[in-house]
Amino acid sequence: MLWEKNRKYLLAATISMIMLILTGCRVWETGITHADNEVYASGEDDSADAHRIEEVLSDIFDEAIGANTLGSLDIVQRMVARLGENGYVAVDSENQVDMTQAEQVLLFCRAVDEKETAELTVIVIMKMGICKFDFKTEDSNVDIVRRYYQYDQNGSLKNSSTVSYSADFWQYTEEGYLIFEGSYFSEEGYILTLSETPEHTMLRVLPLDEKCREYNRKYILPVGYGQNNLFLCNWSEDDFGDLDFYDLFDKFYPMLHSRPVPYMRDENLGVGAVCQVPGGLFENVIGAYVNMDSETLRSKTKYISELASYEYRPRGFYEAEYPNIAYPEVVDYTENEDGTVTLHINAVYPNGNMSKEFSHTTVIRPLSEDSFQYVSNELILPEGDYDIWWHSDRLTEEEWKEVYGAAGLFLFGGR
Repeated sequence: MLWEKNRKYLLAATISMIMLILTGCRVWETGITHADNEVYASGEDDSADAHRIEEVLSDIFDEAIGANTLGSLDIVQRMVARLGENGYVAVDSENQVDMTQAEQVLLFCRAVDEKETAELTVIVIMKMGICKFDFKTEDSNVDIVRRYYQYDQNGSLKNSSTVSYSADFWQYTEEGYLIFEGSYFSEEGYILTLSETPEHTMLRVLPLDEKCREYNRKYILPVGYGQNNLFLCNWSEDDFGDLDFYDLFDKFYPMLHSRPVPYMRDENLGVGAVCQVPGGLFENVIGAYVNMDSETLRSKTKYISELASYEYRPRGFYEAEYPNIAYPEVVDYTENEDGTVTLHINAVYPNGNMSKEFSHTTVIRPLSEDSFQYVSNELILPEGDYDIWWHSDRLTEEEWKEVYGAAGLFLFGGR
């Protein structure tokens, strides 16, 4: 049955969304929630250290607030660099900026491996504040205190959440990531799962070529791995394989028009929407990023010639995906003689403690400063029985009818 086919995605998505809500609430708590359920007030040393960091970043923060750019890449880069200049190990929460003082992390990892005693502090810049990790190691055991600070209306960093735990998983990977995981007690989390709350963290330690980062931001991250298979299957301009062009329409439309797709699912989750997208619009969106003729596109979709339109069903409840998925990271590139660029990409999966869940090679054809096309993708999976389990394909027409039947809502344009 269709429900059984998608049950793992729906259950995971439901639980994860609840956990995200609980985590968001927990950010506003104060004090330390320890794994043994003891609660401590934040200490004076903690407050003093936060105040020092606040002073180091104060002028950048003031400028960002005035220009409404807090959380922008430029501001995050400057904050990370400023902290590094003042001796702090610092990186951003999305691993899009090279870590400063990275040698301190490498020395600490060596101390863990060699069962020495050592301490380390890492500052992670977030959009509206910072996260501060304090590590201590002895006899290869690592204890962690993680504190969230958020800016208040006066621009002061205030502790909003502090937890401590021992690392159940600790690894420095070949790809240059520090990965650690542990669990701590949370009343909200325990009510939901009857267990402690797990926390996964991945911090890129080794720097990346800035050109790799630029290619990633421009060509790969806007599409990503969620609710599409552009980078999850093998295809080329000679054989488009299993590409789902309806998912690509959802991804490409905002990239091209700088606004959301106007064809939305019905507010009633029990009703499936069927839209008619004008042929010229659909073909223009797909053709902006994939070099293919209309005949080929129509053969891969449902084109209604008498209406000169494409039948389009927005993704619905039964096509949900697990929200905490891998993200792409360009780690190398080759600029080819024909003007194309070959990008070598790793899928980084924090929740799975993997700095390379799988890899793929994607070829891009830059056309001008603001336009480009995807040329091909080759997926490189680990050996063995491997499945990108968190991805959910769209319902086939038969499955869609099984779910919605006569309850389908037919629309003849965007709403």
